[in-house]
Amino acid sequence: MSNRYLDYLKREHARLEADIARHHAARFPDNREIARLKKLKLALKDQLAELNRDVAVAA
Repeated sequence: MSNRYLDYLKREHARLEADIARHHAARFPDNREIARLKKLKLALKDQLAELNRDVAVAA
């Protein structure tokens, strides 16, 4: 994988984290939306970990 794709995944992870924080700060947080965002964030985290592992093995 390219560094560009890894950078994209990191930015997307940070964006999801900010969205989660924004929803938590809302007067009436939408717990279903927060759960959905957390699942997406976890999937990205798993993908990042797998890609980093692949890069470490290839090096």
